[in-house]
Amino acid sequence: MEERNIAQYIDHTLLRANATEAQIRRLCEEAMEYHFASVCVNTCYVPLAAELLKGSGVKTCCVVGFPLGAMSTEGKAFEAADAVKKGAEEVDMVINVGAIKSGNWDYVKEDIERVVKASHDKALVKVIIETCLLTDEEKVHACITAKEAGADFVKTSTGFSTGGATVEDIQLMRETVGSEMGVKASGGVRTYEDAIAMIEAGASRIGASSGIAIVAGAKSRN
Repeated sequence: MEERNIAQYIDHTLLRANATEAQIRRLCEEAMEYHFASVCVNTCYVPLAAELLKGSGVKTCCVVGFPLGAMSTEGKAFEAADAVKKGAEEVDMVINVGAIKSGNWDYVKEDIERVVKASHDKALVKVIIETCLLTDEEKVHACITAKEAGADFVKTSTGFSTGGATVEDIQLMRETVGSEMGVKASGGVRTYEDAIAMIEAGASRIGASSGIAIVAGAKSRN
């Protein structure tokens, strides 16, 4: 795959607690230089990213309820609405894993629905299901629930838990949601080979802090 093509799969990501304004500015510069799909930042940096990326074709993506997904539904919905108001075009929300483990699927569905509604059709919503904490049965149920709740994507991982994306999880998620919904591989995707394996397994987006290295890997093969 050519470097420009693979770049368009990548959400160029910086979510560390100690990320500085200067680092976010650099992230946006890199995203525009390499033509990444988006930058993915914490919500406090949405106004800055949106301003820097304006008119560039690179979208502003943010995370909501991050990284645990355990905040109240009202809190998640407010954070999403506030982020969209300030320029977010994509919202990656963390599912409530505790509710899944409790078998409270009505809560899980409403949690997602409220974030989807709060985004007011102005932003794509990706649901981070945190695959490393779920059984295969729970992964399937989580994907189905996200789809029923109106989300646009399901996403493997926050990158802040016990594991990241695997080819097997991407295959399972793609088989579950079908072709009309996005699947994002995130967490541990660091090389061109990693990214290609995820895309071939069914990923339509890659979340990575190593986007430049991935593109460099593509370039070295052309």
